[in-house]
Amino acid sequence: MYEMGISLLLSLVMMCGSGGNVAQVEITPWKPSAIYTEEEILEAVGVAEAYFAKEFEGCTLREITYAGDDHQDEFAEWTKSYEGKEAIVLVSTFDVDASGGDGSLNPNDTYENWEWVLVRDKDGTWRHVTHGYG
Repeated sequence: MYEMGISLLLSLVMMCGSGGNVAQVEITPWKPSAIYTEEEILEAVGVAEAYFAKEFEGCTLREITYAGDDHQDEFAEWTKSYEGKEAIVLVSTFDVDASGGDGSLNPNDTYENWEWVLVRDKDGTWRHVTHGYG
């Protein structure tokens, strides 16, 4: 049921604009986490995918995964910087078409190890705060 909700959200986002393509993104496996449950990680992935679908016009998200618990020092820094309860880092690969996306990306290129930083607020909701190369 949870995955169905994420799919519906992504479908709605994709219909509302001409953003990035997330239709065939692969959520790749990660090492078990002692910090987050699978559901918490998938919720964060859903937020990153929705942001990509809205903002990355001309780009296709190929894969995304949890960066792993070994980034927990980085999590603490992001949490403090963005005044959240906790943070998570995801890593993705995406392709850019000939348009270069919004003009800030290299046309006809593939970006690997692209990080997505999300912070969870006190109410338990993940929010995208930044992205790029770490």
